[in-house]
Amino acid sequence: MTNALRTLSAKAAADLDRELMSSGAFSLDQLMELAGLSVSQAVYRVHPPSSKPKVLIACGPGNNGGDGLVAARHLYHYKYQPSIYYPKQPKNELYERLVVQLKDLGIPFVTDFHAALKDAHQVVDAIFGFSFTGEVREPFPSVISALAATSLPVLSVDAPSSWDIESGPPSSGPGKDFHPTALISLTAPKPLVKHFKGRHFVGGRFLTKKMADKYGIDVPEYEGVDQVKELGQGWLRAWMRGADEEGN
Repeated sequence: MTNALRTLSAKAAADLDRELMSSGAFSLDQLMELAGLSVSQAVYRVHPPSSKPKVLIACGPGNNGGDGLVAARHLYHYKYQPSIYYPKQPKNELYERLVVQLKDLGIPFVTDFHAALKDAHQVVDAIFGFSFTGEVREPFPSVISALAATSLPVLSVDAPSSWDIESGPPSSGPGKDFHPTALISLTAPKPLVKHFKGRHFVGGRFLTKKMADKYGIDVPEYEGVDQVKELGQGWLRAWMRGADEEGN
């Protein structure tokens, strides 16, 4: 593995997902389960349930939100006390089944994010992922503003919600000052990581070498049964040096 893991653009990430679900023979359910498992392990690494058991998980209407729903199930079994904010629930069998699984465990779904935030110990931001573009629409502007203002630790899934995958935080709007405590990059880091200063994990321990080579992904050296690998600031400095050299 190189000293600096290469990043994956939004287009390449979308192409990789499509290939994984075609020639790679993965189903969307499998990929979401693997992603959510990685998210849950990152939460555990940052703050185990003995220190911050109440986890508020903010889920968007797409696959990023689905990853958050899967993570919530695993966190429950790790002895956390998860609660779910899921204001835009799509009419989709996959997401509906994930909701049923959580309700069967007695995991609460909250409608008032701001009230729930006051009772939480930490937050998972699973609102928008690598496919996000355009304007943040209701009810999420106030949620992202609350995430930016909170003193609670926040772990973002694949991207801090409202950030551009290539250029990072927006110059204006609710995400302008949103800098989460931790980030888990799924499969590979995205170019926005050059703007991120917190704890950084990568998850996605399922790629074949052939697929990783095709998309220029450096698979980290996962340890034991871990589904996540923490990347230190030394990784970011090395990557930025490499990016500068490629640009010259």
